[in-house]
Amino acid sequence: MTAGMLAVSAGCQRDPFAIDHRLDRLITDRSASLGGNPVPASLNKTLPGKVTADSRSTRPATLNVGANELTFVAADEQRDVESRLEAYAAQAGAIVSEGPSTLPTLTLSESLRASQVTGREYLTAEEDYLLVAIRLLQERHLWGPRFFNDTTATIRGDGDQGDFSNALDVINRLRVAQRLPYGGTVEAEALVSATDQLRDEATGSYVQSSELALRADIPLLRGAGMVAREDLIQAERNMVYAARDFERFRRSYFVDVASTYFDLLQIRARIGNQQRQLASLLSLQRQTVAQVDAGRREAFERDNAENRVRQAESDLAQLRESFILALDRYKIRLGLPKDLAFDLSTELIDPPDPETTLDEATRIALEYRLDLQNVRDRVEDTRRALANAENNLLPDLNLGGRVAIPTDPSDLTGGLAIDPDETEYSASATLGLPLDRETERLGRRAAIVQMQRAMRRYEQTRDEIAVSVRAALRAVENARLQLRLADEQVRINLKRKRGLELKRDTVDTQSFIDADNDLLSAENQRDRAQTQLRNAVLQYLLESDQLRVRADGTFEPLPGM
Repeated sequence: MTAGMLAVSAGCQRDPFAIDHRLDRLITDRSASLGGNPVPASLNKTLPGKVTADSRSTRPATLNVGANELTFVAADEQRDVESRLEAYAAQAGAIVSEGPSTLPTLTLSESLRASQVTGREYLTAEEDYLLVAIRLLQERHLWGPRFFNDTTATIRGDGDQGDFSNALDVINRLRVAQRLPYGGTVEAEALVSATDQLRDEATGSYVQSSELALRADIPLLRGAGMVAREDLIQAERNMVYAARDFERFRRSYFVDVASTYFDLLQIRARIGNQQRQLASLLSLQRQTVAQVDAGRREAFERDNAENRVRQAESDLAQLRESFILALDRYKIRLGLPKDLAFDLSTELIDPPDPETTLDEATRIALEYRLDLQNVRDRVEDTRRALANAENNLLPDLNLGGRVAIPTDPSDLTGGLAIDPDETEYSASATLGLPLDRETERLGRRAAIVQMQRAMRRYEQTRDEIAVSVRAALRAVENARLQLRLADEQVRINLKRKRGLELKRDTVDTQSFIDADNDLLSAENQRDRAQTQLRNAVLQYLLESDQLRVRADGTFEPLPGM
């Protein structure tokens, strides 16, 4: 009895982080089995804190003060708004200057590394993977030898005309149970029982006995075979699915973070284009004012130039605000401090355009896509579930047996001295006829429906992947075409603007304004096309599942890149 209590106590004092090491090994093994870089889950090895009194309250405190307790300070409508906006933009790094930036630079590679350390989406996906691993370890534990120790103390009293005879019973049961691979369980048990009369009114007031027993319960029909291991089989397969899902998420997350970075660079490029146009318009305004003052142009041309300058200033302010908002959201996504100021680097991932055909791209995607492999394997799960449902329709035929070796029943204080001559055994066979299997028949019908749905889902997913990878490849070609056309438009509009500048004295102000607008539009379209091309190539690699991401979250070039 004391040994059993010590075993339980020792189990409670085990290293609380030992399970984390097992999880690390399991996840590393499953991730490595995909053929990529092993990516163990990052575990927060901090024991949970104590439950506070407030967290147990059914009415948590709410802070909602009345209007009379609030203070609102009205701003001066004539304040220097331009200076404030300039300060906001400078703080966020939204002012594009010709010289080197004074802010620290955040490269795309650094962003990708940070996204795997502090990115909330990434950490959540990692925890989902971890939870599947925990469920697998729990199921594996159920299939190993499981030890139990129960100690029961009972006080009994028997009254006889007001005179009570009291007794203390102490029973310690130490047992180990093992599930069998094809159904049933085997259990070994050591039982120690002691009874002590608290009032010595009779001889033999203290009685002690013990028993060793072996018990087995084995099904032969329903519940027998591989169906008995269904929970473990599914847990093992779910771990593979989770590894695929996590790797697929890492690739999708990489593309999302990189695309957002490219979009930020595009907005910043638009700011630079807008600043260059504003500088050009300011120069045009000064020249137009001088020409109007000299009587060489009409006054309305000065108004046109000034009006366009004001519009350009407004557009610049809007672009800066868009950049600040997008940058703040980017920081939140990466889990970076919201007050962190940095500049973006132009050192980017520029994988070359893929040279392939629609049929070849489709073949590669259907072969490599990890999510399609999961959907395909889940069809097999439903087929197995149907077979299990059919097994559930069988009769119950169970074999049972028990062998026990007690102490000598004539020895009231036999202690632990068991007597093989007193061995007891029993064997049984139980047949349960399937008189009521309506629920099971309905379960089989539901399993058929689930299998049909899984097959349709696989077919639909396969077709959707074929469509998406073809669209991704066409998007690369279209983005390359748009970039070429945009480059040509920029060249044409620059040539047009230079021609107008050579004839400045004979060309009206509106023509210069139109040329500036067209050049700005062409430059923005070029930058947009460049961003679309980068995104399109990455999206094609993702859709065909040829994208590879290193363990630190950075891009791994393929041979030929």
